[in-house]
Amino acid sequence: MGSLASSRWFVRGLFIALGLVSALAVADLANPPPLDRIAGVSPEVVDKHGVLLRPFLTHDGYWRMRTHVSDVSPRYLAMLKAYEDKRFDSHTGVDLLAMARAAKQWFGAGHVVSGGSTLTMQVARLLEPPKNRGIFTKLFQMLRAVQLEERYSKDEILSFYLTLAPFGGNLEGVRAASLSYFGKSANQIDLAQAALLVALPQSPVKQRPDRHAQAALKGRDKVLARMVSEGVVTASDAAVARKEGVPFARQAMPLSAPHLSERLARTTHFTRIVTTLDAEVQTAVEQLATQEVRYMGDGATMAIVVVENKTRNVVAWLGGTNYWGKAGQIDLARRPRSPGSALKPFIYGLAFDDLILHPSTMMEDAPMNFGDYAPRDFSGDFQGQVTARDALRMSLNVPAVAVLERVGPLAFTLALQNAGAKLYFPTADTAPNPAFALGGLGISPADITMLYAGIADGGEARALRLVEGTPEAPAHRLFGPVAAYYLHQILIGVSLPEGWAMGEGLNRARTIGFKTGTSYGFRDAWSVGFSNDYTVGVWVGRADGTPRSGHVGVDTAAPILLKVFGLLPADHEPAPIPPAGTIVAENTDALPPSLRVFTRTTEQPVEKVAPLPPPSITYPPNGTVVPLPGPKDHDQTIMLKAEGGRAPLTWLVNGLLVGSFDRFQPALYLPQGEGNARITVVDSEGRSDTTQVRFKREK
Repeated sequence: MGSLASSRWFVRGLFIALGLVSALAVADLANPPPLDRIAGVSPEVVDKHGVLLRPFLTHDGYWRMRTHVSDVSPRYLAMLKAYEDKRFDSHTGVDLLAMARAAKQWFGAGHVVSGGSTLTMQVARLLEPPKNRGIFTKLFQMLRAVQLEERYSKDEILSFYLTLAPFGGNLEGVRAASLSYFGKSANQIDLAQAALLVALPQSPVKQRPDRHAQAALKGRDKVLARMVSEGVVTASDAAVARKEGVPFARQAMPLSAPHLSERLARTTHFTRIVTTLDAEVQTAVEQLATQEVRYMGDGATMAIVVVENKTRNVVAWLGGTNYWGKAGQIDLARRPRSPGSALKPFIYGLAFDDLILHPSTMMEDAPMNFGDYAPRDFSGDFQGQVTARDALRMSLNVPAVAVLERVGPLAFTLALQNAGAKLYFPTADTAPNPAFALGGLGISPADITMLYAGIADGGEARALRLVEGTPEAPAHRLFGPVAAYYLHQILIGVSLPEGWAMGEGLNRARTIGFKTGTSYGFRDAWSVGFSNDYTVGVWVGRADGTPRSGHVGVDTAAPILLKVFGLLPADHEPAPIPPAGTIVAENTDALPPSLRVFTRTTEQPVEKVAPLPPPSITYPPNGTVVPLPGPKDHDQTIMLKAEGGRAPLTWLVNGLLVGSFDRFQPALYLPQGEGNARITVVDSEGRSDTTQVRFKREK
């Protein structure tokens, strides 16, 4: 009977135990630990190596950066455990010995001397901040702690604490505190800084170093003293650490590649975005741009895009130079600007591909009319007979427009658009026209850099990659490898800017092919180029699009382009070799007859062109008072406009020459002060128009 009764009690006890376990399991499933706060961390944008470029505030306004055990200094972790929870690695969420010690001290002193909370219990409180304090709250946290220990590893629980612990103000987590107080990563802090970070969560409001430096010092030194007594640090090391001050102000969070980081954080839902950028190159490019803009001193800014040719990974992205300034948060690397002559290589590339041209084909650089459009070279004169190679290297305008006429403006724009470039036209109903050869449309620095990377890659364009792990974009054929090879050989022979011809600041081991461009009215200065490994695009101008008289691409943007190449790692890819089908011909006689001399499909001699009305000044109108720009305005020039007339149009003010301009190019005049002015425009046939105006400064 005794054994039978014992068996019955055993079975009953087993069922009771199983019932309790089942009840606890159901309770655990019904009331899991709330992880909303650990999920609501600050979005972070990092480079391809994991270096932080820019963090963002959480939705509730905190710097709460996800922190893993591997992200912090091992010495800090050792001090944290020794100070907060010596048996963290062995207890199951509740340290009964610590609780007993705390209770004994409380009964003896009549007040709390030391807490018995473990780090796991603190995590329970941080995950679910209590509304009230008391014994029931403490018991609830103990249950949560046991629950956390059942669900997560010790490193995961410690990472929760490292992410959520308060450090004063809107700082939560060790990484955010280390960056804000010390300007460094949490794995780079010294002993004194580690001690301060251990102390701060004890009283994050009263010990904030930026507001209560003495209290912060006292808290830090208390931690150091405990660490000496616990044998974690030596007395001599602690003495040295005590001599170090505490930060008296918070530092700004990292803000590298701010425009790109902003866009990626806004358009993705990830809390950690790994970009293709290289933080070292990005920082160097930003520092260079800041230095160059300071030297310019006229309100100019710039955009720079650096791309790795083989992968199309963006290595550096500069959307502007003063992010917190007026209009500084506009990403200028994505804004359309007139490219000037920077798109000419693609006109020639399409012509090479269609066997319209060869680099050695002879061309005529002389006055020509294309309907009512009569372009002329930037220098104002003409070169006569030149090869296509030299016409592109010297960026001659008439040959480029003539080639575009043969290729077809529509075919040209469609080729660029099919390759992935977004083009912007002056108006919605603007038809492709010869002016596109000289910048009569808009394109962004990012897209033009993408196109030039296509030249470096045998004529295949692909969308740029910004985020690691995204699939490689499909290739779009701009033109064949032969045409791309011709362009490569031509552009590596472009003359360097003045001062660079002797190799000043240029890595001679790197071969660079590049092209420059200047938009009408000197609003945009460009230089885009490639080496064997990289492609770089540089745009310089004012964010509001106002002119910078006299600033051209070859003098303004090209030197910056060459300096950017000097910041990049050495090239490893070999130079391209002539692909099959390349016609090697250094002179015209070696070419097939059809490629020896370029001819237009439709000759339009000047005498057969339909007559145009004489020029008529549309601004400023006759007899008007023209307000002068204010002293604080960036642009001090007055724009002169006319309709009709045969280009070029020559402008004079009070008998003094302003200059000669194409019909599509505005004339800019810098007034010498208030007073009457006689403005005259004369076209190429000698016809003229005159207005009398008065310049007056507004009060």
